[in-house]
Amino acid sequence: MTITDTASALLTDEMLARFEERAPRYDRENSFFTEDFEELRESGYFRATLPPEFGGPGLSLAEINRMQRRIAYVAPATAVAVNMHHYFVGLCADMHRAGDPSGDWVLQKAAEGHIFAAGHGESGNDMPVLLSSSKAERVEGGWEFTGHKIFGSLSPVWTYLGIHAMDTSDPANPQVVHAFLDRNATNYHIEETWDTLGMRATTSNDTILERAFVPDDAVILVCPAGFAGAGFFHVALFAWALLGFAGVYSSIARRAYDETVAKMHDRTSIALTRSMAYHPGVQHEVAEMRVHLEALTAHLDRVCDDWSNGVDHGGDWPVKIVACKYDVVTRAFAVVDSALDLTGGSGIFKRSNIERMFRDARLGRIHPGNSLLTHELVGKLSLGINPDEQPRWG
Repeated sequence: MTITDTASALLTDEMLARFEERAPRYDRENSFFTEDFEELRESGYFRATLPPEFGGPGLSLAEINRMQRRIAYVAPATAVAVNMHHYFVGLCADMHRAGDPSGDWVLQKAAEGHIFAAGHGESGNDMPVLLSSSKAERVEGGWEFTGHKIFGSLSPVWTYLGIHAMDTSDPANPQVVHAFLDRNATNYHIEETWDTLGMRATTSNDTILERAFVPDDAVILVCPAGFAGAGFFHVALFAWALLGFAGVYSSIARRAYDETVAKMHDRTSIALTRSMAYHPGVQHEVAEMRVHLEALTAHLDRVCDDWSNGVDHGGDWPVKIVACKYDVVTRAFAVVDSALDLTGGSGIFKRSNIERMFRDARLGRIHPGNSLLTHELVGKLSLGINPDEQPRWG
């Protein structure tokens, strides 16, 4: 079966039509995308990145990114939440292909139908994954985790939550512990905090860890804190997560552009003899939107393809990943912002797709890495400055 056949079986046009129909309701009710989720699970979509030896079709980052864009075109919040699962399974698949079996446990669990989610977000931690405000303590047979995790997409359905925390038992050599919390574990609870501007159907609630135990076999990595401990695991995680986010926001921009272009031929003015499509100002704005789309699509495709094809960018990979995500989401929001301008007053009503897309698109610049972190990492690494160098500023 070809990749095209596989993609068509996992994600049909009929499924996408149903996703599109339900998306406004999920947003309006601030409810989880339950029906979408069940359809995706039934089709095998959550196994899409599993290597063949684990029973999956082994789709690459580039291949799943393009499929995710199809979902995001009709249901952006569904796509964002699903990305959390794919980025853990995808990075472990890449580790497996590279000869590192550390993540094979995740692949086995995903093959059994388990759902993975991300518990990396922490208030006040602007260095996600590399540092943590949560605490990891070594105990017999594993680790105990204490902390407050935010932005936990897939809260209603995950069976394993990917978490990380700091082991500071040796203050001179702090370690970051990366592990997976079983939903059946004790000493944690989920707080229903999710009532937000956009991406409402993701149900990204807070998770409170109170000495929650994770056994050693569910710990994927223990490494030095900061960039000193960064390796393939971190870079692959950033590639799958950040480029996945970028793919979602690129599709929001594409949908906003398509709807705007179609609408301009219907908009009229009593001061014009033809539609607003003939207004020079409209033509200029549409041209700007199109230029952004051409650039962001090319940028995203190139970086995704390079990663999937094993192009050796060496130490430049972190820069390429965070720069691509930042560029795509910034351009995407500019497109949606212009769409709201050109749509006019009708675009601000809740019944409008543009209104929902505007709110969803704005969250792209908040998703890691945000503008501050992106410019810090790209600037420092381009200048040959170690991001771990202290003091951090000055």
